[in-house]
Amino acid sequence: MSNKTTAEKLADLRVKLEESQDPGSERAKAKRAAAGGTPPRQRIAELLDAGSFVEMGQLAKAPGNADNPFGDGVVTGRGTIEGRPVCVYAHDNTVFGGSVGEGFGKKVCAIMDLAIKIGCPIIGINDSGGARVQDAVTSLAYYSEISRRQYPASGLVPQISIMLGKCAGGAVYAPVTTDFVVAVQDQAYMFITGPDVIKKVTGEDISMEDLGSALQQAKNGNVNHVAVSEHDAFMWVRQLLSFLPSSAAEKAPRINPGLEPERTESDLVLDEIIPDSDNAAYDMHDILVRMFDDGEFIETSGQFAPNIITGFARVDGEAVGVVANQPLHLSGALDIDASEKAARFMLICDAYSIPLVYVVDTPGYLPGVQQEKLGIIHRGAKMGYAVAAASVPKVTFVVRKAYGGAYAVMGSKNLGGDLNFAWPTARIAVMGAEGAVDLLQRRQIEEAGPVEGPKLRQQLIDMYNEFIATPYTAAERGYIDAVIEPSETRLVLRKALAQLKDKTRVESPRKHPIMPM
Repeated sequence: MSNKTTAEKLADLRVKLEESQDPGSERAKAKRAAAGGTPPRQRIAELLDAGSFVEMGQLAKAPGNADNPFGDGVVTGRGTIEGRPVCVYAHDNTVFGGSVGEGFGKKVCAIMDLAIKIGCPIIGINDSGGARVQDAVTSLAYYSEISRRQYPASGLVPQISIMLGKCAGGAVYAPVTTDFVVAVQDQAYMFITGPDVIKKVTGEDISMEDLGSALQQAKNGNVNHVAVSEHDAFMWVRQLLSFLPSSAAEKAPRINPGLEPERTESDLVLDEIIPDSDNAAYDMHDILVRMFDDGEFIETSGQFAPNIITGFARVDGEAVGVVANQPLHLSGALDIDASEKAARFMLICDAYSIPLVYVVDTPGYLPGVQQEKLGIIHRGAKMGYAVAAASVPKVTFVVRKAYGGAYAVMGSKNLGGDLNFAWPTARIAVMGAEGAVDLLQRRQIEEAGPVEGPKLRQQLIDMYNEFIATPYTAAERGYIDAVIEPSETRLVLRKALAQLKDKTRVESPRKHPIMPM
C-alpha cells in the first residue's frame, strides 16, 4: 500500500506532466529539428489565441508497455481563435512516428466527439507516418473510428486539415474528407503510396516532389491553400475561420458593416474594365476586389482548375462565397475540374448558410474528346446539381459571356438563382455568334462563294452580337432582373443580399437526394 504524502503525490504529477511535454526520444527530436519541424504544442500555441489551449489526454499511453511514451503520438485539446471555441489535435512525429495507435485513436475520437457535441470547428495538424504497423488491426480500427466521426461532423462543424509533414495511406484519406486542406510548401507531402512502393509494384519511377508535394497536390485538387511556412498556414486558417460559422446552427461573424455606402473611385473603374473586343482577356480578380468590402477576397483552390475562381469575401460585413469564371484560363470555359471544384465549394457554403455570389463570363462547357472520355457529362452535371441544391441566397452578375449550359449552372434564375443582374456588356445566348452563324447559316455562306462568303459570315456575326446575344433579350423575358451600370455592382449586391436575408426553402421529406458522382 502506498504511503506517499500529498506533497509527494503532487510532485509525482509534476514529474509526469513534465515528461509528457515533449516525450519523444532525443534522436527523434534531433531529426525533427534538422527537418525544420516544431513540437506539436508549439504549433497549437501559434494557431490558437495566446494562452487559450486546454490539453486533454496528456497522460495517455499506448497499452502493453509501462515505458511507452506519454501522449501516444498526438496532442489534443480545446481553445479559441478570435475568442471563438475550437477543438484541435496535432500529431507528434517523435512518438511512434506520429502513427495511429490505440491511445492516439481514443484521444482524437474524444476531441472530435466533443466538437460535435458543443458545435465548434475541428482542426487537425497533420504530420503522421500513417498506420502503426506494430499495432496490426487496432491501428486500422482507430483510423476507421476517426473517419466514422467525420460523417456526423460533416456540414455540422467546419473541419480543417493542416498538412505539415509526410502523410501517407490512411493519414491522407481523413484530411481530404475535411472541408479545407492547407499544406506547407517543401514540407508537406501527401500520397496513398510512396515512391518506393510504387516502384516495387508498378515499376514507375517518380520523385517524392512530383508525386505528392504540396504544390502538386494543390494542382491535383487535394489541397485548398499552399502556405509558404507553418506560420503562414496557421494565419490562413485563422483568416478562413473568420468567414465561417462555428457550426451550422450559427451564422458567420459580421465584421465591419456599413463601409463605403456611396459609389467610390474603385467602383467607377468597373465601368471601363470589360475590353471592347469580345475575345480579349482580362483578369476576373480585378472585378472581384472591387465588388466586396475592403477589397478582401480569400481564394480557395487557386492552383486547381484556375478557369473558375472560388473563395470568400464580405458584403456589408457578412461573409459570402464567390464563384466566378476566369477569362485568362481556357477563356473561362467550364471543364470537369472546374465543375467539381465549384460544386464542392457551393455545397460547403450551403451547409454553413453562406450566401453565394456568381460572376459570369464563360463561353460554355469545354469541348474535347479527352473531356468526354473522362466523363464531363456526369461530372459537369455536378455543378448544376449544386446550384439547384443550395438553398442559401444566390445573386448573379453576368459581366460578359453566358453561353449554353454554362449560363444555366452559373447561378441562372432558371436553376434557382434568386436575383440576377447583367452589365450592358453581357452576352446571353445558346452559343457564341461564330458557332451560331456557322450552325444556322452555313449553306447560305457557302452559296455566297469564296469571296463574298467570309464577308457575309462576318455581317451575320455582327448582327447576332448586336441583336441576339445581348442582356436585353434575357431582360425582356424576365431571366435578368435588371441591367445595371458596372459601377453600381457593389451597392446593388449589398441591397440584394439584405433583401434575401430571410429567404427560406421548404424541402420535401426524403432520406437524401443523390448527387451525380
